Amino acid sequence: MTPEGEIAATIHVRGGVISAIAALDDLPKGSVVHEAHDFVVMPGIVDTHVHINEPGRTEWEGFSTATRAAAAGGITTLIEMPLNSIPATTTVAGFREKLAATAGKLWVDVGFWGGVVPGNATELRPLWESGVFGFKCFLVPSGVEEFAHVTESDLRGALPELGALKAPLLVHAELPGPIAEAEKKLAKADPRRYSAWLASRPRAAENEAIELLVKLARELDARIHVVHLSSSDAIATLREVKSDGQPVTVETCPHYLTFDAEEIADGSTEFKCAPPIRENDNREKLWAALGDGTIDFVATDHSPCPPAMKLLEAGDFLRAWGGIASLELSLPALWTEASSRGYALPRLAEWLCCAPARLAGLDKRKGTIAVGYDADFVIWNPDGTFAVDPAKLHQRNKITPYAGRDLLGVVETTFLRGRKVFDRGELSHSPLGQILRRGSV
Repeated sequence: MTPEGEIAATIHVRGGVISAIAALDDLPKGSVVHEAHDFVVMPGIVDTHVHINEPGRTEWEGFSTATRAAAAGGITTLIEMPLNSIPATTTVAGFREKLAATAGKLWVDVGFWGGVVPGNATELRPLWESGVFGFKCFLVPSGVEEFAHVTESDLRGALPELGALKAPLLVHAELPGPIAEAEKKLAKADPRRYSAWLASRPRAAENEAIELLVKLARELDARIHVVHLSSSDAIATLREVKSDGQPVTVETCPHYLTFDAEEIADGSTEFKCAPPIRENDNREKLWAALGDGTIDFVATDHSPCPPAMKLLEAGDFLRAWGGIASLELSLPALWTEASSRGYALPRLAEWLCCAPARLAGLDKRKGTIAVGYDADFVIWNPDGTFAVDPAKLHQRNKITPYAGRDLLGVVETTFLRGRKVFDRGELSHSPLGQILRRGSV
C-alpha cells in the first residue's frame, strides 16, 4: 500500500529506513528476503490515542503489555495520552518520570502528548520544547483527580500559547452542563440498563462542546483536534468549519463504528465508554462522515482498567469505569466493518496510518510506505478470519466487548524499522521500540 495505491513491488530496507521501492523481481544478491505472498503490506499503524497509565497505575496497563499488544495488532507507533498515570504529563517533571518508566519496555515506538489543565499554562512551552507532540484537555471531569478539566476561560488562556507554538490541542469534547441536566432525570433509572448510561451522556454534551471549540478555532485560529467523536449530530458543524479552512480535525474509534446501542445487553459494562456507543443510525452516519473525509481518521482510545473496576457482576453502568481496550483489534475491527460497506484497502491505510501520522507531525517519517520513511510495516491477510479470544490478547487486563466476535483480517507479521517485532503469534525476544520526541523525528 503506497501513496500511489496498491502495487506489487519489492521494498528495499537499509538501516531501518526504506531505501527503494522496486520491481517485484528486484532482489539484490545477498539480501535477506521476507516473502509476503498475497498478503497486504501496509504501513505500520499509527495510533495517536492510547492510555498506557504507567507510572502510577501500571496495574491498569503498562508500557510492556500495551506495546506488545500494539505489535501483535500491527501498530508500530503509539502516542500516549497524558492522563491516568501518576503523575500526569502536565509538567516537565512529570514528563521526565514518564520517560524513565519506559526503560526496557517498548516493543514499538512511543511518543507523548502533554496535558492542559487549570493552572499549568507556564508548563506548556517547556513541555513542547521537551518533545511532546501536542496537548490534550478535557471539558468534563476526566475520572482521575490528577487531570482536572478545563473551562472556556482556561482554553482562552492556553490557546494563544499553543497557537504560537503551532501545537495541536486534542479535546475530549463533552460539556458538564447537559450531563448534569440529564443526570437529574435519572434518579430512579435502573443502572444495569444500558439505556440509563446512554441517557446520562446525551448528544447535546458533545454537540455543544464542539460548537464551543469551533467558535474558539475561528476566533483564535487554533489548531484543534476532536477526539473520539460519538455524536453524529455534530458532523454538520465539523463539516462546515473544515470547509472554511480552519485547522480542525476529528477522529472516531473502532467501537463507535462496530457496535450500536440496540445490541448492548443490560449489565454488559464491558461496553461502557465515554462518550457512549450510540444507536445504529448514529453509527451509519459516522461511517458516512469517515467516508467523505469529515472524520479524518480512526484511533483506539485504548483505555483499560482492572477487572474489578468494570463491575461486571453488578453490571452497574453508572458506576463502572468507562473505557474500551482494543489496541490489538483495531485493524481487524475496522476492516470487518469497512469491507462490508465497500471500502477498499487504501482507505484503511489513510484512516489508520497516514492521517494519524499527520496529526502528530510524524508524516515525514511514519504512516507511509515511501523512500526515506521508517521501514515500519504490518503484513496481514485481509481474507483471514478469527474469533476474539480475550485470553490470547496481550493487553494486561483481558476484558473486551469484542469477546467471541468473528473478525476479518489477520495480522501475520509486524516490522519496526525493518526488524520483526511480531511474527505469526510470536513477539520478538527483546523490545526494539524507541521513544519518539517532537523535533528529533
